[in-house]
Order: sequence, then C-alpha cells, then structure tokens
Amino acid sequence: MSLGGRPARLVSACLAPVGWGVAAGVVTPRGPLTPVAALAAIGLGLAVGGVAGYLARTRWAMLGAPVLFAVVFELVRIGATGPSVDLPRLGVFGVLALVSGRGAHGLLGLLPMFVGAAYGAGLARRSARADGAPPREGRIRRYLGRTVIGLLAAVVVLLAAGVAAPASTAPVAGGRGVAELTTVESGGRRLGLMIRGADTSNPVLLFVPGAPGASERGAVRARLSGLERHFVVATLDRRGGGASQAAIEPTGTFTPESETADALAAANHLRTRFRRDRVYLLAHSGGTLPAVLAVQRRPDLFHAYIGVGQAVNTGAADRVQYTDTLAWARKHDAALDAALRAAGPPPYDSIHGYEPMLLAEPRVYAPPGHEPTTQGGLDESLAAPEYSLLEKMRLFAGFLDAYDVYYPRARDVDLRQRVPRLAVPAYFVDGAAEVPARLALMEDWYGRLSAPVKRHLILPGAGHRSMYDQPAAFVDTLVKHVLHP
Repeated sequence: MSLGGRPARLVSACLAPVGWGVAAGVVTPRGPLTPVAALAAIGLGLAVGGVAGYLARTRWAMLGAPVLFAVVFELVRIGATGPSVDLPRLGVFGVLALVSGRGAHGLLGLLPMFVGAAYGAGLARRSARADGAPPREGRIRRYLGRTVIGLLAAVVVLLAAGVAAPASTAPVAGGRGVAELTTVESGGRRLGLMIRGADTSNPVLLFVPGAPGASERGAVRARLSGLERHFVVATLDRRGGGASQAAIEPTGTFTPESETADALAAANHLRTRFRRDRVYLLAHSGGTLPAVLAVQRRPDLFHAYIGVGQAVNTGAADRVQYTDTLAWARKHDAALDAALRAAGPPPYDSIHGYEPMLLAEPRVYAPPGHEPTTQGGLDESLAAPEYSLLEKMRLFAGFLDAYDVYYPRARDVDLRQRVPRLAVPAYFVDGAAEVPARLALMEDWYGRLSAPVKRHLILPGAGHRSMYDQPAAFVDTLVKHVLHP
C-alpha cells in the first residue's frame, strides 16, 4: 500500500461523522425529540461509526468518530438556546440539563456510534488477517474486547426497543369509558393529549398544566383519578413537555399567544371528538394565564373556567417571593441566603437565576405542621407508563428549555389590565399555604373581575399544588361547586 493510502483513509473516515454532525445539528439541534428521530439517531450512529471504523481500520475510531461528531454538532447548533444546549453550568438545574439533554443524546447517538466503530474496525482487521496480516493482540484481550462491545451492542438494541415502544395508560373500568393517549394539532404542531373518563357521556374537562414545558399525565392519572368518575378528563402537554417536546420549535413562536391558541385547539378537538358544544377548562399555575386568555377570546367554547394556583402577574409575584425567600433564608439557610444575594432580585435572563427561589419554595411556604411537598412534580413522571422512554429521558430538558424560552415572554402579562371580565362562570381554588404574593395578586384581580358567577375556594392543608396535595377534597370541591352548584 502506498504511503498516501492511510491518510486518505483517515480523511474519508472523518467525513461520515462530520457530515452526520452537520445534518443532526441543523435538523435536531436539541437532539432527537420524537421516536422516529431517536431511532434514526441510533441507526445512523451505528452506520456512521461502522463506516468510520472500517475506513480508519483502528479502534481509535471508537473514540474519534463520536468526538468528531459531537464537536461538529455543537458548532452547528450554536444558535439554539436553552439550558440543555447552552454551556453546562453548576447547580441542580445545570446537572439536570446536562443529564437529560446531552446525556440523553449521548446514549441515543454517541453510544451507537462507538459500537458501530468497534464493529467496523473489527471487520477491517478480519479482512486484513484474511490477507495474511498477523493479529495485533492476544486471544484473551481480543475475547474480552468482544464481550464488552457485545454487551454495549445489547444495550443499544434494548435502547432502540425502548424508544420504539409507545407510552400507555391503564384502561378505565366499565364498558362506557375512554383511556387513550393521542395528539391534537395546533399551528402545525402536534401536542400530546391524554383522555380518560369512566363514561364518555359525562361532561368534558380540559386540563392545562402549570409550568412551561409541563406534562402532568402521570400525576393526573395517579392522583386525580376521582375526576374520571364525573368528567372525561383531557390532559394537555404544553409545548416542550411530554409528547409535545418537539413542538418547542420554532422557539420564536413560543409565546402566550401560541399557548392560548393551543388551549383553544385542544378545546375544539374535544368538542368535535365527544360532540359537545362546550367543555370545562381547568388550569394550574402558569398554565392559567393562556387558559384565561383562551376563555376571554372564545367564551362560546367553555361551560366554566377553574383556575388552581391562579397566576395574575408572574413577574410581580416573583419580586415579592424573592423578598420572602430572602427573609426566610436569613433565619434558616445561610447557603440559600448567599445564593439569593448573589443572584439579586428578579427578573433574570435565564431559568438558572430562578433556581434558588424555585427550589426553596416548598420549604419556605410549607403549611404549618406539614412537611414540604412537591406533590405532582416532574420526578413522579419518571415511573409513569403514560410517558415513553424518550419522553422520560428528556423530561427535565424539555421543562428547562421551555421555561427558559417562554417565561420571559409571559412574566409581564397582567390579567388585572388584560382581563377585566369573563363571560363564563369562574372558579378559583387555592391552597391555604399558597405563596402569599401570588394569592394577593389573585385576590386583587378577583375583586375587579366581572363574571356571571365567581367563587374563590380555599383547601386547608394544601399549597400551590392544591389539587395534588388534597386530591379528594379537590374533586369534591369541583363536583359540589362547579359541576352541581
């Protein structure tokens, strides 16, 4: 072989991971967000690694191909924003973003490439030995290497099978019920929707969860199953969360207006699906802002509105909550006090600024005599069958990226100015231990709000997630005051 043969092969071996890195960075800058994209990442990772390993004819391709792909991919997607694609940062949110963002992509893309390169290089060496070249290593080392690569290959196969397996939700007892995971189209995007109910002739209730990028299918099924006896309950995945992860793009359209349109699209879908003139609209926390705007825009679609932990002006609430948290930290937590002082008062440019305040909230505002609670939090979703493996892998990345993109565009929405009147009955449910700043803003707006019927209901022993803190009381409250007033 000529002296120029090996350099030419190495250059050729580099072209495959470079080309795939460019394509992946353009098409999937946040990594694969759908099962099809995830399976493509696994399959192409194996193929690209195999080509690189065969052409390079060295095990160094096992390291070189994934590294080259990762470098090119990071350079191409440099315009994407969000904690899962930004430079890694210290802190809880930083670790979660790294693990569920780059970590998940590493399993789906880099691990298959590593395995593919091993098999490609092995095939090239076997071809060389067939031509009379002696083996470069001992038998024990060779068998050990094959065993390790075989185990990793099995992991890749299991990963592909897991990604391909759809999420599921348990059937509802009886022959008149419904239990399905489906999607609804809004603005050219597909949004996840879980529909459950004991009787399809019951009234339809659409639930919009709280945080940007939120998906609470698992928590709703596990904790609010009592609602299914009285309603057909449809739980929407907001853009960036759950089965709506891919809908985060394009981020330029991710605004309160698009979230309002999503709620209206889901309501219309349910009206058509179950042949109803109107549906009930239930929303929690940050999801209440687009939900209220949806009711204001199209009151003809809704029987009533129910706001839980109602948001009115999140930016104003954040400023007071910062002051409350700082005062609490001075007495109870020196590290938190230092972190809050270093961050300064909100607003912040990214979700990382909000991290100390958000993580401390369950402790700062825990009901007297009760342990801090995060009932219905994202961590509960990791074990729920209502999420596919891919959705679980990227659960925190979806939330963090969506929050980072959307929240700065929503924090100045003020319902006191934008919504003086609702044309449908309006009910508001709060926990007795709700964050005082949020509750004060809600009561201010509530006092000004005009509606055919309005009620403000308090659940003792509950906090911001009152429907999960006291699920039985919450269901009874809705049945008594909303469904059968």
